[in-house]
Parts: sequence; C-alpha cells; structure tokens
Amino acid sequence: MMAGVELPVMPPVGPMLAKSVKAIPQGDFLYEPKWDGFRCIAFRDGNEVELTSRGEKPLTRYFPEVVEALKANLPQRVVVDGEIVIATGDRLDFEALLQRIHPAKSRVDRLAAETPASFVAFDLLAVDDESMMATPFAARRARLEQVMATASAPVFLTPSTDDMDVARRWFEQFEGAGLDGVVAKPADGSYQPDVRAMSKIKHERTADCVVAGYRWHKSGPVVGSLLLGLYDDDGSLQHVGVTASFTMARRAELVEELAPYAVEDASGHPWAAWAEAEAHGKDRLPGAVSRWNAKKDLSWVPLRPDLVVEVAYDHMEGTRFRHTAQWRRWRPEREPASCTYEQLQSPVRFDLAEILSDRPTPESHPNPTG
Repeated sequence: MMAGVELPVMPPVGPMLAKSVKAIPQGDFLYEPKWDGFRCIAFRDGNEVELTSRGEKPLTRYFPEVVEALKANLPQRVVVDGEIVIATGDRLDFEALLQRIHPAKSRVDRLAAETPASFVAFDLLAVDDESMMATPFAARRARLEQVMATASAPVFLTPSTDDMDVARRWFEQFEGAGLDGVVAKPADGSYQPDVRAMSKIKHERTADCVVAGYRWHKSGPVVGSLLLGLYDDDGSLQHVGVTASFTMARRAELVEELAPYAVEDASGHPWAAWAEAEAHGKDRLPGAVSRWNAKKDLSWVPLRPDLVVEVAYDHMEGTRFRHTAQWRRWRPEREPASCTYEQLQSPVRFDLAEILSDRPTPESHPNPTG
C-alpha cells in the first residue's frame, strides 16, 4: 500500500468514532452535520492517493473520480478524514453509493461518470511533515480550513459551529437533505483512532411494522433478525428493513414464539416472488446476496404477515429504513393492514447545495479558537 510513500501518518489508521447520545451536549464543543456516506480517510503524497474505509479496507479502486478530485484540491502531502457521498438532486443518495462497490472496473468507471461522488472533509490528521493527531480539534479545524481554502467541488469542507442554537437548527433542517443528525466534537480533544471520542445525535422515530419473516443467526438455530414490512398505496407489502438487537436468550425464545406463524409453502406469501432469482435484480430483497460479503447467508423463513411490532428508526432511505431498526414492543392490538407508509414522518426538504456550498455562511465557519 502506497509503496515509497512516507507521510507522518501512514495507513492503516482507524477513524475516530462517535457514541450515540440522546441530546446535543453543551460545553466546549464544535458541532457538525452527520454525513450519511462512506467514512473515508484520504492519504495523499504527490500523485499517490489511498482511500481507506472505517474498517480500514481500501476504497481507492471504487472511486477513481474522488482520487482525481483530491489530487486537484488537496496539498501535495496530507491526510484528511472525511466522508464520501453521492448527491441525487437535493438529497444524499446512499443507494447510489452502494452501487459503487463492484468488482468490475468497467462498471466502476461507468458509475463514476454517471453518479460521481464527492468528498466532504471534516478532520486533519497530517499535513506536510507534521502529524496533527495530538493537536486539539479546534486547532486541527482551523488548520483544515487553511488547507481547504482553495478547494472546490467535488471536494468540500463540512460546516462547523460552536453555537448550540445553530447546531439545533441543523439537526432539524439538514435531515431534509438526507443527513443523519449532528456530531459534537470536544474542542480540546486529540484524534483518537477507533475510540468513541465524539458524540452523535440522531433522529429517532417509531413505526408499527408487519413481521413477515426472519433470518437465522450466524451462530446457530436462533433468530438473527426480523424482516419488517409496510403496505404501500396499492396494498403490496414492501420490505422496509430489519430489527436485530436481541440477547441470545431472547433469540431462542423468538424461535418458539414465531413457530405458529411459519409458512411451509411460501407460494401465497406476499414476498413469494423474492425467492425467485429474477426478482433479485429489482429491489433490495430479504434473500438477496450481500453486496459486502457474497458468502453471507441471507436466506429467510417466511411468516404469515399477522404480527405487528413497534420499532424505532432514525430515517428513511427511499422506501426503507436506512439503518437497523430498534425493537420496542409487540403490538397485538394493531391490525397488520393498518401498517402503512402514511404513519411515517417526512422531513422538510432542504437543498443539499446550501450545505455543500463553496461559499458557506459566516455562522458555518466561526473562529474555532475564539
């Protein structure tokens, strides 16, 4: 990896992480939007650029246009933490981002032209011969602003503020552009790889969903995840995601609880067609092969769609929950047919271009040291 390169911070480096909190913390923090893309640390030394993921896996081959954009917009020797995102219209498009993880170079190159990605920088690990890892974040941010002063699309500097009221407004408004929430970073904190040294505040809402199947757990014959559905306008039950946070004891209990609803013949099941190979190319299906791990078994057990569960979710990505939904409780009093998309809250639309502007408003970039 990066043969002949000598940066003050060399890959692999695990990115600094965030812990979930319920409310935006007050104090000596800098606040930023929480981007919904692929976390990426970019290493550049002249013509050599390496992109690594949160799991320290290489992303370089999947985003050739980002590599070229970083060469055109970053200093010759620099290490920057950020997010790779794709915007469709005025929203982030995570589905388009997933399509980029493909083994065929021809497909990667075609999608790089059709759905080009952007890089949003939010931390500085090194520049020239200087490591910034031990430098307080407020100073790293100030130096990052200098590094990014002449950068232009598709390389951006994330907005940042020390104003709690601005952070609250971002939390409400930016969701309409597909962002996850807000991140709070201690102004005096060093960069700590793989440590949850930041705080993230995400939206949480609840929905009543139909349980129409489950997957087995990787460790054995216990429930791994429940497959959730909502009815659309034409009465079709659409797969919207999963809920999977159970103790091992609870997973075993669920096998017994769900047994009376198991369907041996899936021909009459709302998702029967999803078992057919030709259906797998249309949507994200319960039995489809994982894009990240082709060997992962995603086979599922169909259930009669008679059970309703309340789950918590942060936001939608198209017609699905963006992340794994959190179990809350069974809803035996709820009719499955009443579990429709109409119950979901829709965020107010917000123009992503205003966030990714080359000319941010003064409140977006206060003096971090002031």
